[in-house]
Amino acid sequence: MRILISDYPDSMMPDHQLEKDILHAGLGQDTVVDVYPYSDEKREEFLGKLNAADALLTAFIKVDDEVMAHAPNLKVISLNSTGYDRVDLAAATRRGIGVCPVGEYCTSDVAEAAMAFIYALDKGTKAYGTHIDRDHKWDYTSVVARPRLQEQTVGIFGFGKIGKCIARKLTGLVRQILVCDPYVGVEAAAANGARLVEKNELLASSDVIVNVMLLTPETKYYFDGPAFEAMKRRPIFVNMSRGLCVKEDDLVKALDSKRLYGYAADVLADETPDLAHHPLVGRENVLLTPHSAFYSTTSLQLLERISSENIVHYLKAEKDRVFKLVN
Repeated sequence: MRILISDYPDSMMPDHQLEKDILHAGLGQDTVVDVYPYSDEKREEFLGKLNAADALLTAFIKVDDEVMAHAPNLKVISLNSTGYDRVDLAAATRRGIGVCPVGEYCTSDVAEAAMAFIYALDKGTKAYGTHIDRDHKWDYTSVVARPRLQEQTVGIFGFGKIGKCIARKLTGLVRQILVCDPYVGVEAAAANGARLVEKNELLASSDVIVNVMLLTPETKYYFDGPAFEAMKRRPIFVNMSRGLCVKEDDLVKALDSKRLYGYAADVLADETPDLAHHPLVGRENVLLTPHSAFYSTTSLQLLERISSENIVHYLKAEKDRVFKLVN
């Protein structure tokens, strides 16, 4: 067996020993595990390495039909991420290649990061820090005051594991929690302390809006100009999903026109952004982190373990033991 672990260097684990240990223990010591830092400029070299692989472990490399055509032995694509929008699922299914994202490893971590964003923006933490560090200004009125969080309404788009976890953490801390998700019923929302509403009601009624929806064709650019116009309460907007859920040009306009009080995101539309020229960088009311909301010693170990075990179980025809198989 030959396994290829490959991704953009900034997205790869600093050490791959745990992955190798799990793959060798499950598939045999003669299994070849090749670690290859990917770059778009060396795509042909990547395709050459993929040619002999039985399995690919990645997260952010675009795996389309052309890539799969260069991989005649490929049987499974294991993703050390919960999303799988970078893989052409129809092409993989047609070619008999299993696609296995990590279904759950960082729910609590991402929910905690969302909470940190909410508190930091609500209290003007970055703005005050900038005024103090840069201007040596010690003035509490330099930031526009907001109502107490316990008087605010929080709206959550997407009510899967992470959305539910955020709602549970917010219960008792805010006035009410609204949720919008076409796949969730009234009872499921209520069981987690939330009220199910339609998109426009959530946009118009929320002081804080959190996005944790999966990126799909329906949710791409879900937050565009009309969506920002519908936000009537000058909310804080927190994006914990994918950057492409947000139309960034329209977001910048909403910030410039003060339709938003602040914005926080763990993601940008470009997974390798040009930060020196990005219009969201350098703003006192914008908080950005480098897709790091999952980051903890606990989640890192689970991420490596589950994605590697998925390969082992799939190649050993133990599909019932794969954590999540989406095709």
